[in-house]
Amino acid sequence: QEQLVESGGGLVEAGDSLRLSCAASGPSFSIWAMGWFRQLPGKEREFVATIAWGHGSTAYADFVEGRFSISRDEAKRAVYLQMNSLKPEDTAVYYCASAPRNFGLGLRESYDHWGQGTQVTVSS
Repeated sequence: QEQLVESGGGLVEAGDSLRLSCAASGPSFSIWAMGWFRQLPGKEREFVATIAWGHGSTAYADFVEGRFSISRDEAKRAVYLQMNSLKPEDTAVYYCASAPRNFGLGLRESYDHWGQGTQVTVSS
């Protein structure tokens, strides 16, 4: 069964960095882009970043403000999120997801496979 598995979350202090990883395993499924979303306590899951699998173009949510960087390794079927200058308000469960086509990549509904999530906690 195809699945996405995240890793790299943890507890850090404000200003620190973390690198999240996500790898696809199991039978190959169609990937046009992979993205990261996050869910803050009591909030809806929100878009963080996305990267096109083929040409590597990226897009970010406004709140990223240049602090995060998404990258991918096609050979490993993996996507990464480098997060720098973390703030307490970045505390959330972070999810990776894959989208089968180039449509609405800032929307949860455009992604058809999801990981189980990894907790990121930033203390002040």
